[in-house]
Amino acid sequence: MATAGLFITFEGSEGCGKSTQITRLAKRLRGVGREVVQLREPGGTPIGEKIRELLQYDASASAMTPEAELLLFAASRAQLVREVIRPALKRGAIVLCDRFLDSTTVYQGVARSLKESAVARINDFAVDGTFPDLTLLLDLDAAEGRLRASARKGPVDRMEQEKEEFYESVRHGFLILARSNPERIAVIDGSGDEKSVEHAITKVIAERLQIPGGTDGIH
Repeated sequence: MATAGLFITFEGSEGCGKSTQITRLAKRLRGVGREVVQLREPGGTPIGEKIRELLQYDASASAMTPEAELLLFAASRAQLVREVIRPALKRGAIVLCDRFLDSTTVYQGVARSLKESAVARINDFAVDGTFPDLTLLLDLDAAEGRLRASARKGPVDRMEQEKEEFYESVRHGFLILARSNPERIAVIDGSGDEKSVEHAITKVIAERLQIPGGTDGIH
């Protein structure tokens, strides 16, 4: 009998530690013999990576409208779901994704003030029924998140150049979304050190997901 696949997404504002925690969890899951597919949004496919470059670093993106931004994120996601996520889940892999449709709901729907019903319809069209089994929301004070993000090496992307109010709206939007979807979204305090956040994530996974072979090996 094939092992069931699992789809876990990580959400949160800039600098909350998603990428670090995804990498840590992937290592532990691989250590207990599971196939792990580690992804990021936008991106994860050749088409998605080109969209990512356009959204984050292309000079022409400074004139991008919120509507165009929404559709580009959805296009990347639609390709990722069909090209990578569904095949991985079908063969029993654990898929870990750095952002998914909740980021679009919050960044474009809340922070960009696009119509909620339109964002929901586009999200639904892009994923076509492929939803996470569990979403881990790493919650962090917006100012602290920006401070952490600014300390990272590498070029600053377009989202990281937004004003403080934008990030306050993002954090608020994520917390509202979590309260509306408690069965899927678990809020993790992202203000602690990497080890304490990792422990909280492992605890939530052990409580909420049935991983064949148990979860003891990933502690």
